[in-house]
Amino acid sequence: MKAAVRRISGDPVLAVAVALAILAAAFAAWSGWAWHSAAQAGAPALAQTRDQVLQTGEQEVQNFNTLDYHQASAGLNLWLDSSTGALHSQLSQNLKQEVSLVQAKQTITSAKVLDGAVTQLDTSAGTATVMVAVDVTVTPAKGSPFTEREAEVGQLTRTSSGWLLSSLGYPAQAPSASSPSAP
Repeated sequence: MKAAVRRISGDPVLAVAVALAILAAAFAAWSGWAWHSAAQAGAPALAQTRDQVLQTGEQEVQNFNTLDYHQASAGLNLWLDSSTGALHSQLSQNLKQEVSLVQAKQTITSAKVLDGAVTQLDTSAGTATVMVAVDVTVTPAKGSPFTEREAEVGQLTRTSSGWLLSSLGYPAQAPSASSPSAP
């Protein structure tokens, strides 16, 4: 070991090369640690946002599938509170007609969320898509209650009030084997 130190200290070029190699190794180790830390720093926040979007989306889909004609105004106001954008505007414009229609039909619907998933999340744009499986029990004015199992797709938009539904519909169906457009 002493011979190696004497050899390095006796040759200034070799001493500089060893010092640079040590600095490069230290920089590489620090860079790797910093890169790994930065990559992991956003993961918990993104997972938390995804979970929040899923929970909100499931609740809002449930809200839109639950309505009692005895309390039509309150139920439709919950729809308004769960929506934004064009969906909210459309509901606002037709609220009185919708209340009358629900009261005339005299039906009660209640929803139970079975499962859901976030299929798209863009935190920088403040948009998300959720797919939710829901059982909707319909109790008509006359007749027996029945349950329908549905899959619904909701688009959510981040607002100052949180994530709200900006559209709600059903997933597009895949073409059938007998369809002319199928390969």
